[in-house]
Amino acid sequence: MNRVPDAAEHAHSSSVESCPSLRDVHSINPTQLVARIESYEGREKKGISDVRRTFCLFVTFDLLFITLLWIIELNVKGGIETTLEKEVLHYDYSSSYFDIFLLAVFRFKVLILAYAMCRLRHWWAIAFTTAVTSAFLLAKVIISQLFSQGAFGYVLPIISFILAWIETWFLDFKVLPQEAEEENRLLIAQDASERAALLHPGVFSDGQFYSPPESVAG
Repeated sequence: MNRVPDAAEHAHSSSVESCPSLRDVHSINPTQLVARIESYEGREKKGISDVRRTFCLFVTFDLLFITLLWIIELNVKGGIETTLEKEVLHYDYSSSYFDIFLLAVFRFKVLILAYAMCRLRHWWAIAFTTAVTSAFLLAKVIISQLFSQGAFGYVLPIISFILAWIETWFLDFKVLPQEAEEENRLLIAQDASERAALLHPGVFSDGQFYSPPESVAG
């Protein structure tokens, strides 16, 4: 005669024990996931990422710094107008620095077009500009007579070479990996938000989880 009440008590205890598990499932709050997704989408809408913007600023610094060094070199040789006419209008590959300035302009245009305007997510553009820069500077140092023209014969080619390789390192080890990581985080957050939406079809209250009162056996 005691088996029926025992079974009822066992069913009641099992239902009570199951309530915390349901509450644990529904205690997952998708608000944080939605906020995180909105933050990621806001970054995409506002334009390029912060690390890519830093890269573009460094590319601009490359152009401005090479231009500054070239202007200083023009002044050192006896005036901007005279030296500019000599290096530009009467260009000589073995003694002119004008081509190093044009090389900086070339890097700036290609990299800004590829990674700022087109928002390219591949390394081929930076590889192309760095390869062209390295080959041109090596050929100019070997063939030309820059070393016989003072300190700028060393400074301009070396600085241009170093800046080009710093840009390559920064893009390959900072910009592309960080953007890929942010994209993976966005996908994970979206997946978690979809799962949370399936687990939370509505707002649950404690009143929805109750056990029926015990009935008298028989």
